[in-house]
Amino acid sequence: MSQPPVHHIDWYYDFISPFAYFGFLRLRELGDVNVSYHPVLLAELLKRHGHKGPAEIPSKRTWTYRACVWWAAQHGVPFRFPAAHPFNPLPYLRLAIAAGNTPQAIGRIFEALWTTGADPADPNVLAALANSLGVDPTELTSDDVKLQLRRETERALELGVFGVPTCLVDGQLFWGADATDFMNAYLADPDLLGSDEMHRVSALPVGAARK
Repeated sequence: MSQPPVHHIDWYYDFISPFAYFGFLRLRELGDVNVSYHPVLLAELLKRHGHKGPAEIPSKRTWTYRACVWWAAQHGVPFRFPAAHPFNPLPYLRLAIAAGNTPQAIGRIFEALWTTGADPADPNVLAALANSLGVDPTELTSDDVKLQLRRETERALELGVFGVPTCLVDGQLFWGADATDFMNAYLADPDLLGSDEMHRVSALPVGAARK
């Protein structure tokens, strides 16, 4: 009996997003997959696509934060917003790279930022994480680490990534932690995106545009 194919997934994340934290936890729902982890700077994605982040619209900010607290409670996920948000994720993205960008390092950073209520701007938080990951803090400002983050972000933009978390599977983008079910369905049946209606909406003409 033949075994089902093992799919490869490219997963794009930024620690600034609570949905990226949720999406990271939900990767375990995908079963037998190989995952490559890609740190990107969400602010640059938003800038280049002309988007505003949820936290930049006051009413959306409140709704988003409440929805995250509710979702985590409903699913039994450890969760507590950091002391201030948005925060500068750059040092934490660089820390993940310096720590080898392993799922263990990524998970530890997400946990420190999204379950403790700590202030990401507190240098002691970053220092403690670096120490726990065996990373010399001076590595975070190395040219190699900075260049890797820039390259990851530019490559994500080339692929059409517009937000986090995003999974890329077979050239198809699945955006958001709530896309996990959709992606699971695709992994089980890649023909899911081949229906007439899927093709139609993928090429749907624009009827009107804002000025």
